Amino acid sequence: MEATSAMSRESSTPLVNDGVRNDGFIPQLLTSLPVLDGAASYLAQTTSLITGCFSDYSVESPSRDSGGSVVHNQEMETFSSAQTEEHLELSCSSHNSLSESSTPATSSPPIHDGETRGSSEDPSQRTHALIESSQASPNGISLFKGLIDRARRTVRGSADDIGWLQRDPSMPPVEDGTERFLEILDNIRHGLHKLPNSMVYLLIPGLFSNHGPLYFVNTKMSFSKQGLACHIAKIHSEASVEKNAKEIKEYIEEIYWGSKKRVLLLGHSKGGVDAAAALSLYWPDLKDKVAGLALAQSPYGGSPIATDILREGQLGDYVNLRKLMEILICKVIKGDLQALEDLTYERRMDFLRKHQLPRELPVVSLHTEAGITSAVLATLSHVAHAELPSLSADEPSKLPVVMPLGAAMAACAQLLQLRYGEKSDGLVTCRDAVVPGSIVVRPKRKLDHAWMVYSSLNDDTSEADASQVCEALLTLLVEVGQRKRHELAMKDE
Repeated sequence: MEATSAMSRESSTPLVNDGVRNDGFIPQLLTSLPVLDGAASYLAQTTSLITGCFSDYSVESPSRDSGGSVVHNQEMETFSSAQTEEHLELSCSSHNSLSESSTPATSSPPIHDGETRGSSEDPSQRTHALIESSQASPNGISLFKGLIDRARRTVRGSADDIGWLQRDPSMPPVEDGTERFLEILDNIRHGLHKLPNSMVYLLIPGLFSNHGPLYFVNTKMSFSKQGLACHIAKIHSEASVEKNAKEIKEYIEEIYWGSKKRVLLLGHSKGGVDAAAALSLYWPDLKDKVAGLALAQSPYGGSPIATDILREGQLGDYVNLRKLMEILICKVIKGDLQALEDLTYERRMDFLRKHQLPRELPVVSLHTEAGITSAVLATLSHVAHAELPSLSADEPSKLPVVMPLGAAMAACAQLLQLRYGEKSDGLVTCRDAVVPGSIVVRPKRKLDHAWMVYSSLNDDTSEADASQVCEALLTLLVEVGQRKRHELAMKDE
């Protein structure tokens, strides 16, 4: 009896299947060191205990023929509830015996396929047998793999989607226009303005612009002082891209029929996406009415912020960000959650593969990088003003309403830099703001996403302001349009 007990204590049979080993779950190293072999045995038996909770599983039993060859026959067996309980009791007893032992030499031999393995087997044979039995529960392993895949998707986030437009061979190439843009901007700062008054300038605001009364206001006032016809599109910024595209089409037609002038579009953030969608969907109706499109800091390829909030299995699922955004957009500001969903990578990929911008349309795109220095944290953006009652007959005094948008953009930019290694303006990565086939402007100056449309209380007067940057973009767009028309005329000849 003592000899038998000694033999039993010296043997420890693993329970993992060869198929799992071939898939890479148990490396070859585990069979070479007894300590690692024992650890693998414990891990495999624990997994077997967990996956044993599933009643339907496959059993692979080796049978030896007269020639000594091994034939693997796999069959599916469904056990009754009584057999399942017996199996669970067996697994638990095996697990308890393993837990009570301090070393592999003192553990009792587990039972596999009705046989007791002797101590004559070496560690590699024991690991081979351990590997064989873990396929006894494919449902449990599938569940485990599903959890691993979900964790991998959460960790990866939008890393595989950022910049997908530049990797798509079907998209047209871009041209760098930064140098010419800086020349135009310098001329504007010295009083040389070249925007023609033979066109109407339509500014398309972005998401949540309806709740920022000063969105694009400074740019519109600057254009009006030059005698230029400029309008800010009054669209529901929290509506879907396709809904806003139809409204922008109607805006363009109304302006054209009223003024008999062609329209130049400048869209910021989601406004650029909405404007591009209008031209993609309704180009046959608009090609004689539109002179060009400029997109400033627009998530043309998609936004990692929107995707990480809304995509299943991402961070938004774990901190209820999706629910919070749904309450904010749908309940508080009476918008449509699809406005944010349309900026995810899946929606943008689907839309752009069906509806691309016409090749003959002049397009300029701008992307910037937000500053993340400590000075940015003190930046306050002027987003609105509050009127205070006046005690005299004079006009009521106005109190500026400011928000630390620069600090918020810097925090988001830092997050995208740390998680994905991507430069951004805080909401849109530089690579996703590049429109295929466009003239791309990449200024070195640090400008966040909110700077383009809201003035800051501590703006540097030695640098160009947002209205001058918008004017330079549209001036460059006019030049691109003239060049395209010349190229088309040369082809026709």
